[in-house]
Amino acid sequence: MGYGRPEGRSRAGSSGAGSGLVRRFGRDRRGSVALIFGLSATVLVGLIGGGIDYARITSRRSQLQAAVDAGALAGGNALKLAASSIDSVRGVAEQTVREAAKPSPDRPFTLRVDVPPEKTSVFARAEETVRLGFGAFVGLGTTTIAAQARVNVVGRMRLCMLTLDPGAPGAFNLQKDAQVTANNCSLYSNSLNPIGMVGGDRAMARADTICSVGGYLGIRANFAPAPQTGCPVIEDPLRGRANPPVGSCSSLPFPFNLLPLGKTPTIDQSVTLEPGTYCAGLQIKKNAAVTLKPGIYVFKDGPLIVKDKASLTGAGVGLYFTGDRGGLLFDKNTTISLTAPTTGEMAGLLMAEQTTVADPLDPAILANLLDIGLSIPLTPPPLGLTKPLRIYRIISNNARTMLGTIYLPTGRLVIDATQPVADQSAYTVVVAQQVNLYEGPNLYLNANYEGTSVPVPKGVGPISGKLMLSQ
Repeated sequence: MGYGRPEGRSRAGSSGAGSGLVRRFGRDRRGSVALIFGLSATVLVGLIGGGIDYARITSRRSQLQAAVDAGALAGGNALKLAASSIDSVRGVAEQTVREAAKPSPDRPFTLRVDVPPEKTSVFARAEETVRLGFGAFVGLGTTTIAAQARVNVVGRMRLCMLTLDPGAPGAFNLQKDAQVTANNCSLYSNSLNPIGMVGGDRAMARADTICSVGGYLGIRANFAPAPQTGCPVIEDPLRGRANPPVGSCSSLPFPFNLLPLGKTPTIDQSVTLEPGTYCAGLQIKKNAAVTLKPGIYVFKDGPLIVKDKASLTGAGVGLYFTGDRGGLLFDKNTTISLTAPTTGEMAGLLMAEQTTVADPLDPAILANLLDIGLSIPLTPPPLGLTKPLRIYRIISNNARTMLGTIYLPTGRLVIDATQPVADQSAYTVVVAQQVNLYEGPNLYLNANYEGTSVPVPKGVGPISGKLMLSQ
């Protein structure tokens, strides 16, 4: 029995010691395994999280690259305008980048746009600090991503339409089915008004660049591309040009010279006219086909009116308007074909005007007064005015050639035809206080400068431009 007890104790003691070893070994192994599994889970989460962060950073970097590409190109298009300044180019580029990048307040964002003094390129670089969701696993809480682009300008592009009114709503106003097609050039409104540029109904404006100093009203479909807003003011590029001399009143050929002085001369038969000063304006009506010899035609204290089925043609002619009664009306069934002079005071200028006016008269009123019973609708009123403006109105459905620059610094160009206007012109440029289109015309502002000997007036712009993008 005594033997049995020690054996039993020994067995029991041996058994207890073995069980403790097993328990300790089992605990250590489980701890190691748990540690290994814990480390593996951490690494796995870090790898997965890192992949998520990488995908997010890559996507954001692509978005920033697209934004700086768009900004550099927008700046390059603005740079091609003859009247552009470094500040205006930089402003257009910065606005475009920010609109495309959509920076968030919780992500520090910096943008640099450089334009050299010689204005030959635009460089844009955007940087953004991004917080990493899983970067703590590798000791990295944030990272900075960047994108940059440079556009080099080879040549310049012409400004083909500029509205000068500084504050009127609808200084550039398209209504109903009206269209402006500006091939290879740009449209610009100087109005600071929130709706200084308006596209209504099914109207459409197409250009390489569309820019408004203030804002615009219209759906995106009204403009291609969408207007850039907040653009800097462009000073009148033709300001200071010498005006042609206003001479003594010219006499019309017989029998049109028999009208009393002070009355608007009227032509109702086909005739060829000489350059000169036409006092009280000029009216052409019925089926008269009037040809203008090359030179400058001054319309003093009266408008130029072409109505009924009359036609007016002239190559190398400049039309200049003075006085409160000055202005222009080309009625619906008329035919108009005019090209600007190649030399002289009005080289490249198809139309120009006296830069002051106090109490202008709608030419439609005078046209109706001259022919009792005639009913030419009055010119549609503008959305707003900041000062009095002469009215230059084209209703003609056959005014296909109007080659040159239309410069109306105190004028309102109104087009309410239903057919294309100036589409057969090599180029047409408009600089006016306001441009308002109604009904369904399509005003073509072509830029085929090589296709004509009519020069581009100095200050409006050079003749070509290409952009080269690099990153």
